[in-house]
Formats: sequence, C-alpha cells, structure tokens
Amino acid sequence: MNLVDINTLFPTEDKCRTLLVRLRWPEGPQCLRCKAPAVELETFKQLFYCKECDYQFSVTSGTVFNDSHLPLTKWFLTTHLLCEAKKGMSACQIQRTVGMSYKTAWYLCHRIRHAMTQTEKPMLDGTIEMDATYVGGWNKGKGRVARMDNKEVVLGIRKRNGDLRFFHASDAKSGTLAKFIRENVSEDVDVIMTDDASANPVAIKKAGHKNHKTIKHSSGVYVMGDVHTNTVESAFSLLKRGIMGTWHRISAKHLAAYLEEMEFRFNRRKRSDLFVDTLRHMVTASVLTFEKLTA
Repeated sequence: MNLVDINTLFPTEDKCRTLLVRLRWPEGPQCLRCKAPAVELETFKQLFYCKECDYQFSVTSGTVFNDSHLPLTKWFLTTHLLCEAKKGMSACQIQRTVGMSYKTAWYLCHRIRHAMTQTEKPMLDGTIEMDATYVGGWNKGKGRVARMDNKEVVLGIRKRNGDLRFFHASDAKSGTLAKFIRENVSEDVDVIMTDDASANPVAIKKAGHKNHKTIKHSSGVYVMGDVHTNTVESAFSLLKRGIMGTWHRISAKHLAAYLEEMEFRFNRRKRSDLFVDTLRHMVTASVLTFEKLTA
C-alpha cells in the first residue's frame, strides 16, 4: 500500500473510522467498560452506546488517538510515512510533508512509536547473534576512553533469518547482558554467537546457556564459516543511518522509543500489511499523554 492508495481508500474521516472499528472490534463493537455488545449512534462523530452500563464512547477512546484534534486522514498519512521509511522519518519532515506544527508532529510520531512498543515478543531461538554498539557524540581530543563517556549503549540480539531486539542498556557489563539474554533468548537456543568482548562468555554463562561461539574481531577476523555477527551488525548499521541521516539528534531519554520503532519496522519489513498492522496496534495501545511523554 502506497500514499496514492491511502489517499484513495481513506479520503475522509468516515472511511478512516470505519477501518479503525474493524481493526479494534473484528467481531463487532464492544463496551470499553463491561465488554458487552454496543450499538452505533447516529451522530457526526460515530459514537457507540452500551445499554448495560449506559456508557458512550468512540473507536479512538482509550487509544493513542485519544483527545487528538488532528484529522484521522493526517494520522493515516503520518503512520504510513513512518512505516515505509526504511531509516525512519523525522518530525520536521512530517511537519513539512503532512502539514502541522512541529510540536504536533513530534507528539504524533511519539504516539505512533508508543503503539509500536505494545507488541508480543516471543523468545528467540535457533541461531542467535548478540552484540553491543554505542551511539551519541564524542568528547573530542580527550582520548578514546573519554570520548566514549558521551555515548549510550545499544544492545542488539537477532535471530538469523528472524526477529531483532534492540535495547537501550545502562552498560555492556556481563550482568546487564545476562539479564537481556534471559528475558529474550529461549533455553533451547541452538547457539549464541558474539564477538570476543570479555563480558560475553561470562554473560552467557550467567544466563544459563552453554552453546556459545566467538568470532575474534580483535584479531581482524570477521567471518569464519558460519560464525559471525554480521547479521546483527547490519541492523546496527541501519539504525545509525537513521540517526545520522534522518533524526540527526536523539536524546538519551527517548532513545528507547526510536529503538522500538526501528525494531518494529525491521521485523515486519517483508509484510504487505505493515500499515494496517501498525493501525491495529494503535487502536489497542494505551493512551500516551503529552505530560507523561515530557515528564
């Protein structure tokens, strides 16, 4: 689905709301309070009414669309742009392309990212690659160690020919790595591949895994048969292209949200229903208020 399709299929508020109703309630509208069947009222805003608890609501109530005065047509366009942009799209670009203030565009993009976090993430199995990278500015002219002080740690875990996980970590020590391995890697994993950083074997042992293979990057070796971490490093490369070429600057506070967006889009990059699947998450995700976002 491309932008022409979006404009053709969803040119009005009514068309947009009809799709959201089908995505949120595949078996028919249900009350948000008591889950009883609800009926549609003949109103301009397409409200629904529950006789059981005498409650009125709309399809956007209690979702990321909540209390938004922005037309749903612009929501749909922005969602499509974020989904289909391989390296992401900045709020400034959304502001210019769709037409809105920068503050509205920034808040809108973060609400869509918030919905992308509300996904089921099954444990990874098979062949797993794990690595850590650093994003952020350098303190120039103070030595390599000092230059790393201004960077944030991003941990990547990726199943070969499968899903990716990105995490904003506090550090790359063995205890931190072991925590993420336990929470995301299945116990019956075939093998975990890493580089030769000293924390990796300790972390894998702490997480309760024994099948571990190492590629010695420190010796200039990057591939040895099927032993490498190039799969997860290609995901890191895409992330850094997004930071340098699209977003330019990301605060440490919101880094996790951008990682979730990149992960969500990357894991669904071959799906033809990416746009509709994103909307499905948006009508089921919880409300993200501006106060909470900027707290």
